[in-house]
Formats: sequence, C-alpha cells, structure tokens
Amino acid sequence: MSSPKRITLNDIALRLGISKVAVSKALRDHPDISPATRARVKQMAESLGYVPNYMARNLSARKTLTVGLVVPKIAHHFFSQAIEAIYETAEESNYEIILTVSREDESRERRQIKTLLSMRVDGLLVSLAQNTRRTDIFKEVRDHGLPLVFFDRVPDEPGYSAVTTDDHRGAYESVAWFAARGYKKIAHIGGYRHTGIGRRRDSGYRAAMEKYGHDIPSGFVVEGGFSEEDGYRGLMKIYDRVGLPEVLFTVTFPVALGAVRAMQDLGKSVPDDMQIVSFGGSAYSRYMKPAISYFDQPAREIGKTATNMLLEEIGGRQKSGRFVELPGKLILSPEFQKELKK
Repeated sequence: MSSPKRITLNDIALRLGISKVAVSKALRDHPDISPATRARVKQMAESLGYVPNYMARNLSARKTLTVGLVVPKIAHHFFSQAIEAIYETAEESNYEIILTVSREDESRERRQIKTLLSMRVDGLLVSLAQNTRRTDIFKEVRDHGLPLVFFDRVPDEPGYSAVTTDDHRGAYESVAWFAARGYKKIAHIGGYRHTGIGRRRDSGYRAAMEKYGHDIPSGFVVEGGFSEEDGYRGLMKIYDRVGLPEVLFTVTFPVALGAVRAMQDLGKSVPDDMQIVSFGGSAYSRYMKPAISYFDQPAREIGKTATNMLLEEIGGRQKSGRFVELPGKLILSPEFQKELKK
C-alpha cells in the first residue's frame, strides 16, 4: 500500500492558478499579497491537508527556530516544572522545543545530541545524565559554534553557559538548620561524586557538620544516584551499618521518597523516629504524610533563565560562557513551622 502523497506549495499553486512564490508569501501573510488572495490560499491549503515544512523553510533563512532539549527524566518534580517553563519561554520567541530524555544514560544522551544536531537545531539546552563522565560531545558542539546552555546538572569545566542553584549553600543551609538545634546524628544519602551536584551538595553537608562540631561516623554517608530506589537502598545501608540517624539529608527529592518507603518497610516513622530534609522538593510536600522539609530549587526560574540565555546567544546578543546561580530557600515541614511559631 503506497503512502499518501505529501501536499506541496506547487499543488496549491496549480489549483489556484498562481505562482508557488505567491502561495508561499500568502501562507506567511506577506504584505505583497492581497488579503483576499491570502484567504483563498489558506482555504485551499486547509482543504488539501497541506502541512508546512517549517524545517526546510527556516533553513533557507539559516534558522530552524527549534531548540533541542535533553533532560535525564520527565517524571520528576524539578524537571517537569523546568520543562514547562522552557516551553513557555521558547514559545514567546516563536521557537519550538524538540524534547529528548536520556533516562540517566550517557550513551543515550550522546545519541540524542547527535540526532538533534542532524536536525539542525539552533541551540541546545542540556541537563546531564547522572552517569555522564565524557564531555567531548559538548566540546564538539561548542567548537562548531552552536549555542549550548546547561541547567541544573552542569559540567564543572569552564567556558560553558549554565544556570543552576547554589548546591553547596543549599545543602549547608538544609543541614545547618538541624545541626544548630542540637541534632548531631545527621546522615547523608548523596549523589555520585563524579557529578557536580553530588560533590557540591556533599561538601555543603560536610561544611555544616564541621561548623557545628558534629562528627560524621563511618557509615553515615552513602553515595548513589538520584532516584527513589537509590534512596531506599541508601537508607537500608545506613540502617544496617549504624542504625537510624536523627536526621537524613538526601541529595534529591526522589531519594527522600525512597527513604520514606524504606522507613515504612522498617516499621519506623517519619518524623517520630527520624527527620528527613531533601535538596529539592515539591509544593505538594506539605500534603504528604509524613511531610518532609526540603530546600526549594526555583525550577521554573531556572528553566526560564536558561532558555532566555540560549535565545540571546542564538541571536548574537550575548556571548557564551555565562554562569548563573539562582537562590533557593529552605521549606520546613509543617511540624517545624509550628515549632518556630511557639
């Protein structure tokens, strides 16, 4: 069975007895074409089922008006919020987003970037997969002069444009709040140390513990990924080694959710048996039972800022290499908010 014929500008022109150029201009509302002719062309295009080839049209102007977006996952509060803001911001400038999801896999991430490059996107927005170690693909992108902006999970290497949160400070503030109030046994389920956010959030945790003179016993820190399963396994490891800490600081909100599930399987209660504070969270956290404290990342602002930076570089209004850290804030669980009001 043959595939249906793709309707072209020439098909519309033949039906109306006008030139292909006139059809093209009419579909773009060019002032050279009268309103009546524009209406006739658009009506014919719709009746024939014409679908414009935006890629080909924009390539003639050396722009595709598309941005490639690579994220580690979608089912994640931070990324869902950031992606929504990215789409909204790009749309305001008549740009379309081509979304790909690496699913935390470096090789898939590399394939997706190469695919996006072959599609002639005007720029790339990337948040690194948790196991990404090689950066040569990004150097290739940069060397070819294609605008590239990282967000949230960004490389440590200089020269790239990036938007993120102050990971070290956010982790420090999250742990210091508890350490300053007499909690000493504070454990940490951290991200992989080869990732920037893993290292920076771990360093913030350690700085807060040192500031308040609290030791970090062997077994109180577990390195892992950023998923619920990592949180579940991480807390089980800590429990097997040293028992339950007073407070658990997790590298991400999904890790915290995994730790909550582990507590349930252990027959333990949050917050009665252990407090949890996570880096990143959700506005719905207040409705959770148990509710947990978290350091709030401005996900939408990060997505919006990164997109605007990329569009400015695409338009030649800014040079690459800018690094922006947006502030976050500690959101305490309802239990502690009540305590502060006493």
